[in-house]
Parts: sequence; structure tokens; C-alpha cells
Amino acid sequence: MIAVLRIKNQQKVFDIGGVKVGGLPGERPTLLIGSIFYKQQRIVEDEFEGRFNRSKAEELISIQEEFSARTGNPCMLDVVGASSKAIIKFLDFAADVSHSPLLLDGISADVRMDAVRFADEVGLSKRIVYNTISPEHRKEELEALEKSNIRTVVVLAYYPKDFTARGRLRAVKELVPKLQEKGIENILVDTCVLDIPSLGSACKAICAVKDELGYPSGCGAHNAIETWRGLRKKMGEKAKNPSTSTAVTLPVAFGADFILYGPIEQASYIFPAVALVDAAYAQLIIEEGRRPSSGHPIFKIA
Repeated sequence: MIAVLRIKNQQKVFDIGGVKVGGLPGERPTLLIGSIFYKQQRIVEDEFEGRFNRSKAEELISIQEEFSARTGNPCMLDVVGASSKAIIKFLDFAADVSHSPLLLDGISADVRMDAVRFADEVGLSKRIVYNTISPEHRKEELEALEKSNIRTVVVLAYYPKDFTARGRLRAVKELVPKLQEKGIENILVDTCVLDIPSLGSACKAICAVKDELGYPSGCGAHNAIETWRGLRKKMGEKAKNPSTSTAVTLPVAFGADFILYGPIEQASYIFPAVALVDAAYAQLIIEEGRRPSSGHPIFKIA
């Protein structure tokens, strides 16, 4: 953690729909992003037609926002869609019941591009984060973004030939110029977690990206738990929630600016866990003569 505090290169801070993300580790609370309308979520009645339980969905969104207010950790919604019809319905609903920025997370490039066009048509673009552009992206995706008013993109730092922290940094370096050519102003780097071992490399890559490029960085740390096949069998059902909290807070200790924490149902225990780490971190930067941002968890959770 002390090494992370020594990052001195210029850090980029982006304002996305009123939510700020980025900067030196410890100064700003970690942005937490919960996923909704994902496959097999109980509130989803038909993932392709876009039918869902509206009251239950609104309740889940409300709980995330409540814990965001309690802790000081800002939030966004990762809106997942299996079809163009569904994701348009989901985005329209989420935009209506929440003021949070929305990650546009279609399961295919075609779904995402249709959602991009919808966001432009209804004036949602400033609240939209395109999730994601990977090294294996289709050129049509970049063309769609260039024509749109969306200016924030999540870059997936996935380099299959070198799945180390070094390889992840290389992937980002290759993608950033292509996005800048298309007018993308805000780049968030997802350092790619697939399983437990990759979580370590992803944490190291967060430091590397911030130190060398200055972009806000984080990861979908919950993937380490979702792919842990022996968790329930070897550790028991009660091990999942604390294990998820540990996986999510580990990148925060490495200086992550944002975390995709998985199902929005987990908000009630993820927000306090991350706020605790943020508050502890903030004390270290106070001792170095810097001051956390107003509304930081260190001022709210006691």
C-alpha cells in the first residue's frame, strides 16, 4: 500500500454524469458499480424480450443508492442486456428511476451498438459508459462511438499472449490511441479478472496503469469468486460473502479507482467493506499532508 501512495505521475480525473473518478490513491472514495439485469437474475422474467419485475428492480437500485449515501462511495449501474430490445428497455428504466451514470453492457457488439444509437436518440449519452472495448473489438464499434455523443469507454486490458500485469499494460497502450482518434475523452481501464490467480496480476496492473498512464483503473474483482468452483463444496455456503468482500477490497488497497462488484444484490455488504478500506487509506494520505475529498468515507462511516 505504501508503494501505491508513492505514485506521483499526473493522474486523470473524469466527471461522468456528475460522478468523479480517478486521481491519486486515497484522495477520492472508490466508485462502486453494481450489475443489474444480468443472466439468471431473479428479477428478469425474459432476458431477450426485456421483461422484468419493475418494483424489485427499483428496490435494488434504491438500496445501492442508499448505501452510496451512507458510505460516501459513489455508484453507477452496470446495465446488462442479452438483446437490443432488452437492453433498450433496461436502460430506459434505469435512467428513469436513477440519476446514476449507466454502463452500457450488452453481451455482443451488435447489442451495444444498437444501445449506443438509442442513447443518442433519447439524450442519454452524457450518462453512458460504453462497457467494454477490448483488443479483439470490431472496427464497427469504434465507428459507432465516433458517430455518437458518448465520450466515456471502459477499456478491457486483456492481452491473451501475455496475461501478466505487463501484458495488460501493453493492451491499454495499444487501445488508447485508437479511442483518442475517435474522440473518446474519458477512458476507464478494467485490468481484467477471470479467476483467483488473475486477481493478483490485475491488482498489479492497476498500479502500473495509474503510474505510467494516469488513467482511472479498476476491475471486476467478483469474477474471482464466480469462477471459484470449489468454494461451496470445500468451504461451505457461508464462505461466499466474506470471500467476495475480500476479493473486492483487495484492488482497493492497490489503489483502484473503481470496482465492478458484481450483482447489485451484494451492495449491502460490499459498500461498507470498501468504505472501511477507503477510510483507512485516507488516514495515510492525511499523515502525508494531503486531504481526502469532501464526503469521503473517513468523514461518514464512524
